[in-house]
Amino acid sequence: MVSARTARRAAALVLGALWWWAVLRLALEPGAGVLEGAVAVGGWGLSVLPVHCVPRRRAAGALGAGRWRRALRGAEQRPAPTRPRGYRP
Repeated sequence: MVSARTARRAAALVLGALWWWAVLRLALEPGAGVLEGAVAVGGWGLSVLPVHCVPRRRAAGALGAGRWRRALRGAEQRPAPTRPRGYRP
């Protein structure tokens, strides 16, 4: 059975070749049309996706779920801030 890594690489190679075909056809062929343009733009759009992000719960310094709820509840329960000692406007 083919490993997942090999399958991903093969898919990336095939899709990359398809994208290059569309870009070169748009650039060199006067009769290129909507299909080639859609493939080229779609491939470019995929390249700007943040694919190197990690899930929030695994990110370094990530805050837990419910953070905003806790912050809003805490703000309602806290007394109003007082002026520091020696404060002069």
